[in-house]
Amino acid sequence: MPERNVVTWTALMVSCSVNELPMEAITAYQNMRREGVVCNENSYATVISSCGLLENEKLNRQVLAHVVVSGFEAEVSVANSLLTMFGNMGKVEEAEQLFHRMEDRDTISWNSLLSIYTREGMCKEALRCFSEMRHSNFKPDMTTLSCMISACASADNVKWGRGLHAFVVKNDLEQFVSVCNTLISMYSLLGKTDDAEILFRGMPVKDVISWNTMISSYNQNGNNIGALKLLSEMLQLKKECNHVTFATALAACASQEAFLDGKTIHALAIFLGLQDNLMVCNSLITMYSKFNAMREAERVFQTMPRCDVITWNVLIGGYMENEEKNEAIQTFNRMRRAGIRGNYITIVNVLGVCSTPHDLQDHGKALHAYAISIGLEINEFVLNSLITMYANGDDFDSSGFIFDQMSSKNVVSWNAMIASKAHHGQGEEAMKYFKEMFSAGIELDQFSFSGGLSASACLASKGEGQQIHCLIIKFRFDSDLHVINAAMDMYGKCGKMDDALKLVPEPSKRSRLTWNIIISCYARYGQFIEAEDTFNKMLLLGPKPDYVTFVSLLSACNHAGLVDKGLTYYNLMTYKFGISPRIDHCACIIDLLGRSGRLTEAEKFVEEMPILPNSFIWRSLLSASRTHRRLDTGQKAAKHLLQLDPLDDSAYVLLANAYALSGKWDEVEKLREYMNSTNLKKRPACSWIQVKNKVSTFGVADKAHPVAKEIYSKLDWILQVVIEAGYVADTSQSLHDTDEEQKECNLWNHSEKLALAFGLISVPSGCTITVFKNLRVCGDCHLVYKLLSKVVAREIVLRDPYRFHRFKGGICSCSDYW
Repeated sequence: MPERNVVTWTALMVSCSVNELPMEAITAYQNMRREGVVCNENSYATVISSCGLLENEKLNRQVLAHVVVSGFEAEVSVANSLLTMFGNMGKVEEAEQLFHRMEDRDTISWNSLLSIYTREGMCKEALRCFSEMRHSNFKPDMTTLSCMISACASADNVKWGRGLHAFVVKNDLEQFVSVCNTLISMYSLLGKTDDAEILFRGMPVKDVISWNTMISSYNQNGNNIGALKLLSEMLQLKKECNHVTFATALAACASQEAFLDGKTIHALAIFLGLQDNLMVCNSLITMYSKFNAMREAERVFQTMPRCDVITWNVLIGGYMENEEKNEAIQTFNRMRRAGIRGNYITIVNVLGVCSTPHDLQDHGKALHAYAISIGLEINEFVLNSLITMYANGDDFDSSGFIFDQMSSKNVVSWNAMIASKAHHGQGEEAMKYFKEMFSAGIELDQFSFSGGLSASACLASKGEGQQIHCLIIKFRFDSDLHVINAAMDMYGKCGKMDDALKLVPEPSKRSRLTWNIIISCYARYGQFIEAEDTFNKMLLLGPKPDYVTFVSLLSACNHAGLVDKGLTYYNLMTYKFGISPRIDHCACIIDLLGRSGRLTEAEKFVEEMPILPNSFIWRSLLSASRTHRRLDTGQKAAKHLLQLDPLDDSAYVLLANAYALSGKWDEVEKLREYMNSTNLKKRPACSWIQVKNKVSTFGVADKAHPVAKEIYSKLDWILQVVIEAGYVADTSQSLHDTDEEQKECNLWNHSEKLALAFGLISVPSGCTITVFKNLRVCGDCHLVYKLLSKVVAREIVLRDPYRFHRFKGGICSCSDYW
């Protein structure tokens, strides 16, 4: 053009702005000023709108200065654009100051301020502004009402939301589809799907947004079937569908049961030409990830014409959910090579790769460095993930340092510390953080209570667990399934199976985790029949079992010594349910075969395992070879175990025990000398008992307790009464080269016998005595507990790391198989 005036430049800027090219609009504005063309109110309104989209505060301030200098601040259209810009910047106070300085306002001015309040969740301010607007004789339009309804979409403001609905009906504004759509969205966010559905069905006119909003409402409230039925209805009525419709419907396919529905929707999206839409593709990757179908997710990704950071995030997140760590790391590296800058979600997803000390060294620290390099090291979500990552890597100093250095600790930060400590067996530290969190006045949520219950379970502290359960009831979290599951698990691990069963929800309300916890509790108590019955009910009434279900079921077979039954379930898991065996399943089978004496089969199973055996596998085989005096197998297992970890003290101890049982005392002495020379210490046995909220701990031949004299006196009494009941010392597992008398003396110094004697002194008659031990109970102590439970006519519970033993009337719940 030979000549360009303000109208020409403004038209170009508007064209760029409406086509979502804000930077090009800014460039046109800059060129316009260079040519000396004077801006008018339309020019400034357009360029301010473009600035608001760029979120560049420096640029926003520069344009604002131009407006003020030019004297156009008082123009209504310019001031309205400035209000929107301040809202996008989160500058509420500056927006309010500008609004109150405006001499002239129109409906757009009021709506702009209302929109800011809505975006910032300031419901009271929005209601006050709405009231002032009406008193100023401005008639609310559909934008006003949509803003106000959105502002009231929370449980605290439900009465105002209903009041606005009444206002809409009273003023005959239901004809505005956008207003009804916002009301549907409000009711769905409030969990009132029935109200949303009544409103939806009563709408005289519905657009595609109405249908999409209702489908989303079903999704948000867990009614996936309702969402899919509504999509079917749309298609049958030949209603317009768009990419949002399919993306929302795909979100309803969140379980294995909906796999066929998801594939059908995928086919429909292709039929309607939406297969290249970015939102639809991202939803497809998410859906296939939830189906554990990562190869299909990869195919979707590979056919996408373009992808954004969300695409990469959902793909990395899918690999993480399906425990494909290497693929997650490789995808993250491909993302970086493609020049895509990660956001906090990227970092949180990929940090989930680091679940072991090895992962921390290989990937974790480098990922932490990357987070710092892109300025995300202060993001609270990233910090919380870093806390968990370092804790998973056994680097509690670093996780504690990050937590202590956080300027603002929210409930998620505290929960991360509590959960990581409890998960890694540091129950006392986890409980300390829970108490500090409570004392600091942090509002507890369901994850806080679950973490506290996990800490109690880790400590086997029934008293503290019951106190936390009382808090749960007080704060009305007792109906939350996540908390119920944690409470059941806590009572199960603290020896209170009856209390655990009292909390079991109705079958229709149980999650997969609920079923797994019930089976696990029965397995821990050696109640195979009950565990199997629960599994059968799960198949009939509940969700499909997962790999955790079969770990619990195989453990129940193991504790009952049901070898063939265990092998049957192992094969059923693989061939019927399509669950690939993991190391936990294989460890159960090895232990099951080994303890029953079928060591040849156990060795063959190890050779044919679909995954590489780890230390748990070899340690289990070594332990079985010791029990059944198969020294050749034990030596082989010990060799593999020490190759994995040359400093594993358990390998030396188990091998020494195997040599001792075979009478090879010279070899035993050599191993002990080697352990001394390398400063390897056998983990000492200890037992503990809680009486009146105080925990008393005992080591072997421990005499440090304040009432040690009374304890040893009671121990002498126990020896007398059990001998009268038929006790004969079991010295077969006393693996020291000494005479029988010395072996018997050593047996009576075991920590669990000292704890039992203290329990008889301290626990009132008729009450159950519960003792905990950090190592597997020995045969002699097991015999003493059995006989004494009959002599004193009271129940005694002993928990070791593997299971509970409930002694009553001279019988143990394990049926002498453990």
